Amino acid sequence: MTIATAPSEPQPFIAAFEDLAGQLDGSEPERIRRLRRDAIERFGELGYPTTRQEEWRFTNVAPLARTPFRPAGVADVAAEAIARYEYADYAQLVLVNGRFSPGLSRLDGLPEGVLAGGLAAALAERPGLVDPHLGRHAAFQEHPFVALNTALHRDGAVVHVPRDTVVERPINVINVSVPGSEPTASFPRLLFVAGESSEVTIFEQHVSLGEGIHFTCPVLEAVVGPNARVDHYKLQRESVEAFHMSTLQVWQDRDATFSSHCLSWGGRLVRNDVSARLDGEGGHAELNGLYMVEGKQLVDNHMRLEHLKPHCTSHNLYKGILEGQSRSVFTGRIYVAEGAQKTDAIQTNRNLILSPNALCNSQPQLEIFADDVRCTHGSTVGRLDELAVFYLRSRGIAEEAAKSLLTYAFASDIVNRVKLAPVRRDLEEFLFRRLPEGEIVRQAV
Repeated sequence: MTIATAPSEPQPFIAAFEDLAGQLDGSEPERIRRLRRDAIERFGELGYPTTRQEEWRFTNVAPLARTPFRPAGVADVAAEAIARYEYADYAQLVLVNGRFSPGLSRLDGLPEGVLAGGLAAALAERPGLVDPHLGRHAAFQEHPFVALNTALHRDGAVVHVPRDTVVERPINVINVSVPGSEPTASFPRLLFVAGESSEVTIFEQHVSLGEGIHFTCPVLEAVVGPNARVDHYKLQRESVEAFHMSTLQVWQDRDATFSSHCLSWGGRLVRNDVSARLDGEGGHAELNGLYMVEGKQLVDNHMRLEHLKPHCTSHNLYKGILEGQSRSVFTGRIYVAEGAQKTDAIQTNRNLILSPNALCNSQPQLEIFADDVRCTHGSTVGRLDELAVFYLRSRGIAEEAAKSLLTYAFASDIVNRVKLAPVRRDLEEFLFRRLPEGEIVRQAV
């Protein structure tokens, strides 16, 4: 069997970096300029990943690498175009092609001292809040797409919550991609910092306005201070022609809590790299996800939970629903460092296959160097329970509706964990629309 590989010459993006460096022309701090230069040089060394590499052996990025992307430019977006992604009671921070849009954003009503806005402006005006964290956690040395973002991001979003501050209103971060006549690429950079004993909820969305091939490559660094709490939700619902390569890197201090729910159902090729470093005693991380793919979509979720200090806990549950000729990959690793005693970690991946042509690859892993821990991991791949379908049919429910009802129950385990009621209702509505005989399911539940 021939192993598919991606081209290794990333010249178009290297040329784009030279153009960007000329445009920035010394407007950024020296450290950021060096960081960009180091990142593009490293990307040039790494090239695109190939299926010969263990971390990418089930995910062929050749279709992305063959596409002649150009950096996405500034685009005008009317407020009406994003109305369906807004929530009236939420603060709102909008990016268009990775660039902050003040006119579409609503940031009034946030507590005093909270910084929320565009990353480029914050770096120029409030470097003391941004520079200590930007580029410090998401390492690009072994990850080409993190290197691309680090080198090529023009802007992004920053949310900085000071010590002892509770942000009551969720912050809705909407990254809008506007496809053009030619394939375009955007590199939004996100930075969320929660100071000691603070609390904040952030809803991150990635959406497409219209059809067309485009590439979104976001990197989010989340810094959770001592005894702070961050609830994070990510919804990726870009067009079926989109490529989406994202990285979430979390760093947690003592007694910090970070929860994230990642939901994916758009995109032709999607990769979510999620890593949490529990670097203080008593920390807790909860990383859950739901992916629904059909046709020839491929979604790849890579998870890494690093327990570096004692008495930390982590819970990780990802569920997938596959139809058509779709593919999914789940690779999860729980790493327990020497001395990280009393670690309690659970990792589970469950997949529901609705088509004989769909394929799932699932690899949960443990790497433990401490002897007083409780760590479990597991994976299931299967079809709908025929006895359960028969039971529902015996109660007068048609076969297709019965299957949809069971599929809804499988997905709702994740959806019901979303604490944001308006978002949860929208997700439920999506399931009713997506599933055959959805109206019957709606009435049944």
